[in-house]
Amino acid sequence: MPKISDHPSDSRISPYEQLTGSYAIDPVHSALGSSVRHAMISHVRGEFDSFEGLLKLDGSRPALSEAHVSVQTASLNTGVEERDTHLRGPDFFDSSAFPVMAFRSTRIVPAGDDGFRLLGNLRIKDIERPLTLDIEFGGAARDAYGQNRVGFEGRATIRRSDWGLTWNTALETGGVLVSDKVTLVLDISAVQVAHTDG
Repeated sequence: MPKISDHPSDSRISPYEQLTGSYAIDPVHSALGSSVRHAMISHVRGEFDSFEGLLKLDGSRPALSEAHVSVQTASLNTGVEERDTHLRGPDFFDSSAFPVMAFRSTRIVPAGDDGFRLLGNLRIKDIERPLTLDIEFGGAARDAYGQNRVGFEGRATIRRSDWGLTWNTALETGGVLVSDKVTLVLDISAVQVAHTDG
């Protein structure tokens, strides 16, 4: 097993070799969300309540690490049921026909200190396109139940129209109701389920 601190205040791990293994994303202690500009003046934020994923970390060669995440599109929650119903419908995610959106990594590039650039492909509906996430390693610790955990924060900016999410309506004052640009934000805690030596 990797030697991981029992004390969160001393949880940062270096070198990364100690983190090698497979980790399941813990949805109870993780968040996947988005933010989009609304009516040209404010931002609407939402989170997906149902998702799962697996991280395969290679501490010796971080570039060979992998990430796989699947998200139930109907679980998007912005706090307004009428808006959420619209987002689940055919104008946006069409969740009844395309219940899952998925990301799979293809490459990881170090980006200084504890930062990484995670490259991969995001599939929404029937469209798969490249996505790059800026990732920061948050640390590693052994929790109160003896489970080894790792944490990451990430962010990416995409254009929803690249995935066919083009619905909009013009405003009388100019501009459109919903921005094409969407910011994706993630805060991940993952629990080790297997350890790979070497």
